[in-house]
Amino acid sequence: MIMPRRPADADAAAPGEPAIAQFEASLQELDGIVARLEGGELQLEEALALYERGLALSRHCRGALDRAELRLRQLSSEPGPT
Repeated sequence: MIMPRRPADADAAAPGEPAIAQFEASLQELDGIVARLEGGELQLEEALALYERGLALSRHCRGALDRAELRLRQLSSEPGPT
């Protein structure tokens, strides 16, 4: 069974969905995809579709982590209250 596809642009947050919730959902979906692929019980087309979705999710998660790291760097470089 192929999982329903979300838009390929996974970086665009759903309206009203906090970025952290979207990241957690993407990570959970990616974990499920990895488990299914490792199970080895899939037909080739289904495995390819899941792999493609996994790549999109992986890119989305990496982008979210990169943005969080940049934000932390910016916050830590701001001068503190005097």
